[in-house]
Amino acid sequence: MASPEGNMNPHEMRSTIASTIGGVMTKEVGAVTGDLDVATRPRAGGIEVVVRYAGAEEWYTVEGSPIKPHNAGRLSPSKLHELHESVVSHLATPGVIVEGNEEATSLRGFSPIVGDK
Repeated sequence: MASPEGNMNPHEMRSTIASTIGGVMTKEVGAVTGDLDVATRPRAGGIEVVVRYAGAEEWYTVEGSPIKPHNAGRLSPSKLHELHESVVSHLATPGVIVEGNEEATSLRGFSPIVGDK
C-alpha cells in the first residue's frame, strides 16, 4: 500500500478518472474499476503512481510504478503537471482486447517523454 495522506509530497498531483471496463492494474489488489483517484508523486529516482477508489483512504501502487522519465528529479512544476496528465490519459485509455475481454491498463512499458531543456 502506498504512503498515507499525512506524508503527501508537495509536488504530488491528483486527478479523478472513470476507469475503462478493464480497470487499472495494481500491485496489491489486482484490477480496480470505477471512479478512481490517480496520484503522481515524485520520489528519489522516479515518479510513484498510485490509485484509490475515489474518496477512499487506501492507495494502491499501479503496476509498472515507479516510472522513470529522464531528469525525473529535476522536472519543473509545469513538466510534472505534463507528466501527470500523460499518466492520467494513459490510465484512462482502454486496454487491449484479449478473447473478447478488455485487459486492465498499467504502466508496464509506459515511457513518458518529458524533460526540461
